[in-house]
Amino acid sequence: MSHILIIVFAPLVAAIIAGLGNKRLGAVPSKLITTGALFVSCALSWPIFLAFLGGHAETTVTPVLNWVHSGDLNFAWALQVDTLTAVMLVVVTSVSALVHLYSWGYMSEDPDQPRFFAYLSLFTFAMLMLVTANNLVQMFFGWEGVGLASYLLIGFWFRKPSANAAAMKAFVVNRVGDLGFMLGIFGVFLVFGTVSIPVILHEAPGLAGTTIGFLGFRFDTATVLCILLFIGAMGKSAQLGLHTWLPDAMEGPTPVSALIHAATMVTAGVFMVCRLSPLFEQSQTALNFVTFIGAATCFFAATIGTTQTDIKRVIAYSTCSQLGYMFFAAGVGAYGGAMFHLFTHAFFKALLFLGAGSVIHAMHHEQDMRYYGGLWKKIPLTFIAMTAGTLAITGVGIDDVFGFAGFYSKDAILEAAYARGTDIGLFAFALGVFAALLTSFYSWRLVFLTFFGKPRWDQSEHIQHAVHDAHGHDDHAHHDHGHDGHAHHDHASDGTAGYHPHESPLNMLVPLGVLSLGAVFAGFVFAPQFLSEGSGEFWKGALVFNEHLLHAMHHVPGWVKLAPAGVMLTGLAIAYYAYMVNTALPAAFVRQFGFLYRFLLNKWYFDELYDAVFVRPAMWLGRFFWNVGDIGIIDTFGPNGVAKVVALASRGAVRLQSGYLYSYALVMLVGLVGAISWVIAR
Repeated sequence: MSHILIIVFAPLVAAIIAGLGNKRLGAVPSKLITTGALFVSCALSWPIFLAFLGGHAETTVTPVLNWVHSGDLNFAWALQVDTLTAVMLVVVTSVSALVHLYSWGYMSEDPDQPRFFAYLSLFTFAMLMLVTANNLVQMFFGWEGVGLASYLLIGFWFRKPSANAAAMKAFVVNRVGDLGFMLGIFGVFLVFGTVSIPVILHEAPGLAGTTIGFLGFRFDTATVLCILLFIGAMGKSAQLGLHTWLPDAMEGPTPVSALIHAATMVTAGVFMVCRLSPLFEQSQTALNFVTFIGAATCFFAATIGTTQTDIKRVIAYSTCSQLGYMFFAAGVGAYGGAMFHLFTHAFFKALLFLGAGSVIHAMHHEQDMRYYGGLWKKIPLTFIAMTAGTLAITGVGIDDVFGFAGFYSKDAILEAAYARGTDIGLFAFALGVFAALLTSFYSWRLVFLTFFGKPRWDQSEHIQHAVHDAHGHDDHAHHDHGHDGHAHHDHASDGTAGYHPHESPLNMLVPLGVLSLGAVFAGFVFAPQFLSEGSGEFWKGALVFNEHLLHAMHHVPGWVKLAPAGVMLTGLAIAYYAYMVNTALPAAFVRQFGFLYRFLLNKWYFDELYDAVFVRPAMWLGRFFWNVGDIGIIDTFGPNGVAKVVALASRGAVRLQSGYLYSYALVMLVGLVGAISWVIAR
């Protein structure tokens, strides 16, 4: 485990070199250093994971330095590696290394490549700090680090107002969640007298029956602490209520979307809940809350995904929905299932995002699926990769034979929710099954709109302008968008008839190929270790593993096992009929159910609601304090008032300075008379 220092700090060193060197260092050296560092970290992470997988490794803690000694608060900076950390190490480093390599092609024409790759590596370092933390303050350091890096990457194209707004939105919404996380950490220290995670988890059972004062009332201690900590997870992992930043994060470059959504920021909340699972087990109320929020998010995000037309936003809402599965798995006690879905999801979601980037690259930055069509012949390798990702996310497979990645992990979560036998568990199961139907529908809808049917490129003004520019009018029109400019055009005179979508370069296709292997085989290969009767030995106390629940999962009724497959096929059939057979059906549905369509298209009006309840009142309050408080009071009686008094006094003093001797003599005489009068009066 001595390699853990290299795994964690290699991305940081690379980020510092590329960031400080920037354009003086050059694009290629920056990319070589950062990408090389990530592949080194990845190569060192897999042996650690495989050692835990084979039962040949034990939990280790590697000290880095003494950090804080203040009164009763004492902790060091140390790197803890157990099974949970090992799983996260391979997820984070594998996806990040492939994203770095993919970005060589995707960002090849961007003038700020050193800055971009420095941000990517910094992002990865922060996430590695989070997953190796053995105390809550160190976890919070990584927690805030991924928040900072996401702000920098979402707003990478800072000349775009929409990118700046999206970055700010992500930063502000996450601060709301982070307030809950901080209060949770403060409460944990207040109760346990330490922030050491192993000590907290060891002493957690002692919370039973205790209460704590909060907001002037007495509440169950574990419930308060766990809900506050989970509010942090809601922000970071974009759960219902604090989810609004995630779709807007699509303003960043596509490789950023893949990294945020697959391996780093959004998985931090799931990891935190699983890491603190012995603490969460002390409060059934908190677990019910986690289950409810996860199930509601799973359903809510899936409904919105059915109406989106931006290819990246569809996949973004898919991420939101899949995270809901992970959380309600944790809520019903299936922490191993939650981590397994996190593991498989990382591969197929990174694949879908990078595949979408390849489509966008082929279509000269057009992201609206309504202007695609017929692309499977033009970009066949991208089509194969995205089909593999779609088969994985929709959970295609045959029990006891073979299945794609999502078949094993998502089905296990649904079975666990049913097997739990509680009302909230059955609620999560019902919403999860319906969300699986919607997932299948919008995933295959994406495939059919993008790769099948007649080409609809001639309807896109974006592509028309791109072809126009490619004919020599503006060679630099798209450089500030960060994509490579190697689109293939001929000089046809009929506008888009001269545009030919083209396959991505090799450095973009290789990551797609590797991730496709993960999407196809990750579930089949690793399901026995994550979800078998002997998985408790694999986890070795890294999280709570409920053997009774696992046993119950294997004995649920047959219809429960078949339900995910049934809804998957139903969603596929509906999408095929609506977008391949009767293509007039979607428009007819919109006319018939216009209110429902607009409700889903506008994301349940959460943004409008928050704008009315929070944003506008805050802006009004700010303007009030600015106009009345700052300008009206502070400036009037402060700087402006003092300046006015000085000006009036100086004008009065000027009048006294006449320059005549008799005037000064009179003043002196008056002063003398006054002084004598005062003395006599005393």
